Amino acid sequence: MRIFHTTIQFKTKEELDFIDLTDEIIAFVKKSQIKNGLVNIQCLHTSAAIFVNENEPLLFEDIKNHLERIAPKTLKYNHDDFTIRTVNVCPGECVNGHSHCKAIHLATNVTLNLINGKLQHGQYQRVLFAELDGSRERKVQIQIIGT
Repeated sequence: MRIFHTTIQFKTKEELDFIDLTDEIIAFVKKSQIKNGLVNIQCLHTSAAIFVNENEPLLFEDIKNHLERIAPKTLKYNHDDFTIRTVNVCPGECVNGHSHCKAIHLATNVTLNLINGKLQHGQYQRVLFAELDGSRERKVQIQIIGT
C-alpha cells in the first residue's frame, strides 16, 4: 500500500465560481504510478466545496440560482453580526454567512476509484471545485491510496 498526496492552489475569479479539477487530478494519478486504489479530493475551506457533475455553463447557472434560493446573500445571518459574534473573528473578517450556508448543501470532499491506472468517472462526470465566497486564493488536497 502506498500513499501519494499533493496540494493544489489556484485563484477563483467570481463570487460563485466553478473550477474543473479533473485534468489536474488525472495528471497527478499518472505521476503517482499507483494503479489501483482510491483518490480523495478534499476542499480546505468552509465557504467552498467539491462535487462531481457536468462541466456545462448552463448547468452552472442553474446551480448558482439554486444555491442563491437556498441561502440568499440578502438575508440576515448571525455569523455576519460582529456585535454578537465572538468566535473565530479575525481582522478583516468577511460578511459571508450566506456562503457557509450554501457550502453545507455540498461536500468538502469526493472519493473516486482508481482501477488499472485510470480514474473512474462517467462520460460527463468532472470533479468540480465550487467557490461560494468571492475571488480568492484556494487550496485543494489530493490523496491517492493504493498499490
